[in-house]
Amino acid sequence: MSTIAPPSTRTAAAVTWDVADGIATVVLDVKGQTVNVLSRAVKDEFLACFAALADDSQVRAVAFFSGKPENFVAGADIEEFVKLTSAAEAERLSADGQEMLERMARFPKPIAVGIHGACLGGGLEFALACHYRVATDYPKTQIGLPEVQLGILPAAGGCQRLPRLIGLRAALDIILAGKTERAAKAFRLGIVDELVPPAILADVTLAAARRLAGGWRPKRKRPGGFVGFLLDGNPLGRRIVFRMARKQVLERTGGHYPAPLAALEAVEYGLRHGMAEGLTREAQLFGQLAVTDVSRKLVQIFFATNQLKKDSGVANAPPPGRVERLGIIGSGFMGAGIAGTAVAQAEVDVRMKDADLGRVAQGILAARAILDDRLKRRRITKFEYARLVALLSGGDTYAGFGRAELTIEAVFEELGVKQQVLREVEAVLPPTGVFASNTSTIPITRIAAAARAPERVIGMHFFSPVAKMPLLEVIPGARTEPQTISTAVAFGRRMGKTVIVVKDSPGFWVNRILAPYGNEVGHLLAEGASIEDIDSMAVRFGFPVGPVTLLDEVGLDVALKVAGVMQEAYGDHILPAPGPGIAVLVQEGRLGRKSGRGFYIYKDGKKRGVDDSVYSLLGVHPNGGPRPAEILQRLVLPIVNEAARALGEAVVRNPRDGDIGAIFGFGFPPFRGGPLRYADDLGAERVVTDLERLAERYDARFAPCEVLQEHARAGTKFYA
Repeated sequence: MSTIAPPSTRTAAAVTWDVADGIATVVLDVKGQTVNVLSRAVKDEFLACFAALADDSQVRAVAFFSGKPENFVAGADIEEFVKLTSAAEAERLSADGQEMLERMARFPKPIAVGIHGACLGGGLEFALACHYRVATDYPKTQIGLPEVQLGILPAAGGCQRLPRLIGLRAALDIILAGKTERAAKAFRLGIVDELVPPAILADVTLAAARRLAGGWRPKRKRPGGFVGFLLDGNPLGRRIVFRMARKQVLERTGGHYPAPLAALEAVEYGLRHGMAEGLTREAQLFGQLAVTDVSRKLVQIFFATNQLKKDSGVANAPPPGRVERLGIIGSGFMGAGIAGTAVAQAEVDVRMKDADLGRVAQGILAARAILDDRLKRRRITKFEYARLVALLSGGDTYAGFGRAELTIEAVFEELGVKQQVLREVEAVLPPTGVFASNTSTIPITRIAAAARAPERVIGMHFFSPVAKMPLLEVIPGARTEPQTISTAVAFGRRMGKTVIVVKDSPGFWVNRILAPYGNEVGHLLAEGASIEDIDSMAVRFGFPVGPVTLLDEVGLDVALKVAGVMQEAYGDHILPAPGPGIAVLVQEGRLGRKSGRGFYIYKDGKKRGVDDSVYSLLGVHPNGGPRPAEILQRLVLPIVNEAARALGEAVVRNPRDGDIGAIFGFGFPPFRGGPLRYADDLGAERVVTDLERLAERYDARFAPCEVLQEHARAGTKFYA
């Protein structure tokens, strides 16, 4: 077994231990929680346990394990973290954690840890303070320091111990990006000393503890070899590494996220001034970060995504149907992406279908490319790769679909085509089989009108590229039954997606609130703004890419189709720009990245710069255009306005789902919390005033919605 539950001759709420043959076996199992977290109470139990073991003359070494089936230690208790009210209080919390782990590091008897399951944040910092680390090769044994994703830094010694163990460059790669690695990668890096199957974790860890008790000490290689010595092992090399790391952080974050730079400073300070001074600086920087607005926003997102993981999507939902076989109709870019991701994440049998065998073959190859990438990155082994590839198959008939518990269509975005596919596949699906459409705009109820069993028809809107985009919109139709909803939500989670359930309406949530953002591009270009200026203002606000680049990424043909649906459905508040707009680019075969030309030119899959001929095709001339601040308002405030309007129409169930959808669906800046939290921060009165000014200067597309006006009148917020 991978965990140990010894006879508890000495017990506490979370920590138990027993002594046999001079080895103390300590088990952490926080009661009432699915994962182990390091709270103040747990820390007190740790200290009491190890104080007793230090005084016990029978104990010569310690072997430490988790009592959870698939979790070592998930990190510090975030509930305690959010209660911090001052930098000084946060600094004290960090210093307390450092003091506890320093006692572990200086413990007079060697400690070996057996790691199975998630070993993250404070869990890894604890393991780093111990003397020997054994980890299982189980896929869910993930090891890392994800703190910067919460706007903080590893503050229990992680910024000091990890660089000293595996070298500066490898440590910065993990710390500055908040990475988690599979145990096999952690073993190659030298974070863990042994990698073993779960069945022998206990035996190997206990054997290591016995060797350590006998005076044996592991011989670890110099991290990074000769190159590591040149760059990590001397002050000049370290200055080069730090300078390059700082440049990369700024390029990646745009300066919006202070945590990676603070972590870089903590590492640099510790290597320059020594471990003790480094720990002090680490705690100080943690204190400063913990009370920032950025950290608060990122923690709110963390809680929201955790809540969604437990949300079935419908009240009093029956248990979801188990999906072991998945049908995919349409082997194009989206169909192949869904197929490859389903195999890689959910490990289900996938059968693809298209009208032409050649397209099926191309789809299978594209799906396999997702697995190829994972193999290349050593996320899976050659044996896992071979097993997963064998799950992919396809053909030009519906053979095999009679056993599919779930079938997803990803065909052309045309109502008649989707209804025809539904009629065909419904004839062969099993009686309880669920049919899902990957439509991005067409209401599910209209598609389901062609179904014999509309209660088993639902929307599952994935985002492109499927393997990378984290969001899935699940859209019930008017007659979709609760179990169909819970089945789609559960399978989406198995695919690694963050799932929100949205109302069946044109554009659903993400495409609806995003439509004004893309449409405003045409208006700005017509007024003389340049492509570069429009994109750069959005990136400066915090979007990963600007709206023009986003149009190219989505595909101008797809964007044109969505714009037509949105205008037909919502009228004057989602207006396309005057003139031919992107329709003329589509007519010229400029479809964006996928065709090599759109607003930008692409070569070998990389953006090479603006295609200046676009201006003449659109009949516009860049001459400065509106002021930068106004460009930004005209891009962002319509998103906020449409999000408020759609929330008022119950397109999403609550502000939480809406903000998570915007952040994970199209990259609304996480540090701003989502469009609805952003509106709360600005204040509804200010948002309404700014929109009214824009509406007066331009037209009704900027008119503030009634929901925002009501919040402005009442002085209320979307979030209590």
